[in-house]
Amino acid sequence: MSHRWTPRARSNCAGLTLVEIIVVISLMAVVSGVAIGGSMQLPSARLRRSATMIASAIKVAYTRATATSRSLRLVMDLDQQKVWLEESRRPMLVQSAGATAVGGAEAINQAEKEALAAGERIVQGPPIPKPRFAPIEVYGFGDVAGKGGKPLQSGITFRAVQTTHDDAPRASGRAYLYFWPGGRTEMASIELRIGQSDEDSRTLTILVSPLTGRVEIQGGAVELEVPTDDDHASDRLDTGL
Repeated sequence: MSHRWTPRARSNCAGLTLVEIIVVISLMAVVSGVAIGGSMQLPSARLRRSATMIASAIKVAYTRATATSRSLRLVMDLDQQKVWLEESRRPMLVQSAGATAVGGAEAINQAEKEALAAGERIVQGPPIPKPRFAPIEVYGFGDVAGKGGKPLQSGITFRAVQTTHDDAPRASGRAYLYFWPGGRTEMASIELRIGQSDEDSRTLTILVSPLTGRVEIQGGAVELEVPTDDDHASDRLDTGL
C-alpha cells in the first residue's frame, strides 16, 4: 500500500522555525563576543603579569644590595625575552663627569696639561678593577643551573629599555639596571608590549626611581627623561615615582 505525501505531512517535517533560527543566531553572537573579549583580555593580563614580575625583581635587587652591601644588576635579554639577577663581590664606584677636575688656573700649553694629567693619576692611585658579576639564585630570579633566567609571559616582548647610563634606548641585545649598596639605583624606563605591536594601547612602561627604587607602571610608551647637570641638585628631593 503506497503512502502519499500531503502538504500537512511536509509541514511537519520542515526545518527550524523562525524563532529557533533567531535563538541560534543570538547564541552564536554571545559566544563570539565572549571569545573575542577573552582573546583581548588574555594578552593584556599577561602583559600586566610580566610588568609585575620585573617590578618584583627590581624590588628584590634594591633590597638585597642594601642588605648585603654588594652591587647587583638586573639583566634584561631583549632578544630572548628573559630577565635575571647578577651580583658582584667587588665594590662598584661611580664617578661623575667632573670628579677629576682640579683647582687652579687652566693649563695653557701641552707640557702643563701633561703635568696635570700625571698629577691626577698619582692622586687617584691605581685603577680600580671593574666589578665582575655572576648570576645568583634569589626568589627565582636566577640564571644558574641552566635555568636560563625568568621569561616574560607568552606573547610579551621588550619594546625598549633605557637607563641613566645609556645614551639611547636599547631595542635589542641586553640591557642592565644597576643597584648599589646604600639604597641607590638608576633612573630607568622599561617598555613591554604585546607581540611586536608599537601601539600605546598594547604597551606598558615600568618607571624606576633612582633614590627609592620605587617603580610605577604606566600605560603606553614613556621615554626616559635623562637628567641634565642642572638637575643634579634636585636629586635630594626625589620622593619616588
